[in-house]
Amino acid sequence: MNIRKRLEEREEQILSPWAQKSVATRGRVREEPECDIRPAFQHDRDRITHSKSFRRLKYKTQVFLSPTGDHYRTRLTHTLEVSQIARTIGRALALNEDLVEAIALAHDLGHTPFGHSGEDVLNTLYPGGFRHYEQSLRVVDILEKDGMGLNLTLEVRDGVLKHSKGKGDIIIRGDDERPLTKEAEVVRIADIIGYLNHDIDDAIRGNVISEEDIPGHLRDRLGHTVSDRIDTMVRGVIWSTLESGRMELECGEELEAHIVEMRSFLYAKVYESPIVHSDFIKCSKIIEDLFEYYLKHPAAFLKETGREDFYDEPAACVRDFIAGMTDRYAFSLFEKLFLPMPWSIPV
Repeated sequence: MNIRKRLEEREEQILSPWAQKSVATRGRVREEPECDIRPAFQHDRDRITHSKSFRRLKYKTQVFLSPTGDHYRTRLTHTLEVSQIARTIGRALALNEDLVEAIALAHDLGHTPFGHSGEDVLNTLYPGGFRHYEQSLRVVDILEKDGMGLNLTLEVRDGVLKHSKGKGDIIIRGDDERPLTKEAEVVRIADIIGYLNHDIDDAIRGNVISEEDIPGHLRDRLGHTVSDRIDTMVRGVIWSTLESGRMELECGEELEAHIVEMRSFLYAKVYESPIVHSDFIKCSKIIEDLFEYYLKHPAAFLKETGREDFYDEPAACVRDFIAGMTDRYAFSLFEKLFLPMPWSIPV
């Protein structure tokens, strides 16, 4: 009995005509035998969740640096929340939930320590610039499994590369940035729904803002709690897309305008607030010093990473090393290299 084939047949029966079917995958970078139990995108999801880079997300900053409270998000919990939101939307639209989940779980594997401040400083230090979505693709293609990569399907790799929107449009307008699959578009909008709401929740928990600071008309329209606002946005995407009749991901003009305004509020009052931003200025210095040190001391880099030689140009290898660090490893390494250690006389 080939369970994979039965599951692929089930996809043909229950998924939308616009869904990406597992049997129609465009394939992997390297050909390999198919699993007799798991369809291609389920197999990808499993590879991602078992990867080292996925496990490291639990010690990478989402917004608040090394929080002492147990309930603040990390990059890992952000990833899981995005996955849940994306799966809810994808299932409602009869898209391929395995593909949605695989893209969502891999989308931030290339994120630096210290959140977006780490990304910003690496972008200035590395000659070719740095973008976390490109690094996420590099992680799954090259860096995982000691240079072998995870050999994921093209659809997952494309979704990872095109998930980020920064301060751009909420809904994709042009074909130049449109991913190959509807599932990837779902992850893209689920990402913003996720971080908008849980970053606001963490900011309220950290007394950076209060619920009353959120403009009243946004609370009236979107909801007065985090869960209500997520529900409003998710429902808006689902119903607007279904009503379009052509499976073009939509959320409605009014809702999109409110999401854009909420995002502007988040940037102004949280990400760029002195309370949050001052810590990240200090963290930027840590990354800058580590980057410069290992470029000037290649032998120290090889010793710390346990390598015999560089696998790419030195600057690219140092960039990969720093981008893969957790917050606590970066702190520890900086302390070891640049701070005096307690001195004692051997007994």
